[in-house]
Amino acid sequence: MKPAPHCLQLDVGNSGTKWRLLERGQVTARGICRPDDAGSQALLLDCAPAVEQVWIASVAGEAAEGALAGLLSERWGVTPWFARSTVTCAGVRNSYREPWRMGVDRWLAMLAAWQRVQGRVCVVDAGSALTCDIVAADGRHEGGYIIPGPTLMERALLLDTDRVRFAEDAGYALSPGTSTAEAVRHGIALAQAGALALAMDRAGLAPAQMLFCGGWGQTLMALLARGGSYQPDLVFEGLELAAAEAA
Repeated sequence: MKPAPHCLQLDVGNSGTKWRLLERGQVTARGICRPDDAGSQALLLDCAPAVEQVWIASVAGEAAEGALAGLLSERWGVTPWFARSTVTCAGVRNSYREPWRMGVDRWLAMLAAWQRVQGRVCVVDAGSALTCDIVAADGRHEGGYIIPGPTLMERALLLDTDRVRFAEDAGYALSPGTSTAEAVRHGIALAQAGALALAMDRAGLAPAQMLFCGGWGQTLMALLARGGSYQPDLVFEGLELAAAEAA
């Protein structure tokens, strides 16, 4: 499937929808649409008077996808195309026995990362969940990890404890915390960076083989302090690769 002159691309995640508009292959607008935020939804729907294609990577459920497809179709009269995880695509081979069960955001990010590196690569998507996937030099998915992201970790801790409470704000660092707020946030940072460091060591990954994306990607890359590259549009890049192979 070749891109049309005006192609709207969406990455529908657990906490919001990232989108970008391409006009003849160039990104001319982008934004984030939040649930129950009329203003951000209006920005999306007003991004262009006409759109010939809508490509979507979504981890939302069927009902949410149907509602989104209806909204976009009503606005531009175009039936959206949804990318799905497949057995193979763009030189990468899925390791799942049931490939469609892999989150399409992970799959698309792997496609883009492997195309960028043209060798063994690890893609780290740090968002609501922290995912870490390794692709071999020959394109075979070696496997991956899914870990709760910082917000989920903090929410779980606060929900299941009575005395871990704090009102003050605290940043994320690896030093021991000297308040409850710092102890929680620094502990989360340690858990996230430590898990990724262990995964790197076990897999024998070099810094040049690490690509980061996601809203927390830059922060995690800095905490880990092992180099790597931040590429925020990996899912969109993978979406284009998947669309190129779609009938």
